[in-house]
Amino acid sequence: MSDTAQLFFEHFQPGQRHPGQTRLLDQAAFRAFAALTGDAHPIHYDATYARGRGLRAPLAHGLLVTAVGALGATALSARLEASMLAFLEQGMQFRAPVFEGDAVRTEFEVDTVRLASDRTRGVVRFIVRAFNQHEAPVAEGFHVYLIACQPQSTEEPR
Repeated sequence: MSDTAQLFFEHFQPGQRHPGQTRLLDQAAFRAFAALTGDAHPIHYDATYARGRGLRAPLAHGLLVTAVGALGATALSARLEASMLAFLEQGMQFRAPVFEGDAVRTEFEVDTVRLASDRTRGVVRFIVRAFNQHEAPVAEGFHVYLIACQPQSTEEPR
């Protein structure tokens, strides 16, 4: 299968791993994210949170970390976004704070695949893990996509 071929539901099996690229979280990443989403949350510093935990600042907003970690993060990402019928659901939990200047690498692992009753599409659920530049886990969650099945041939056998 080529790198640009359309993805179909049948291309996914539980346990498949799709490693991602490492991306720097800086103000340029935020500006690109804000332009895509219209989100006004800057990379910010929560003084109370940081003071109570002895953390350095500024902290990166979770939406930014999630977006930079996911959008285009793997070789699969652009093809998946072009192939999906719908993005159904996501959830991310942060295990450690992420700071401006940190690098984030995301890994997608196929968790479950479920064929819809009409047999023309299916649901694929990915486990999403994000790691910092020291390979320490910073976030974990899931993304769920609705993806078309491969069209069945309508030709009659000869």
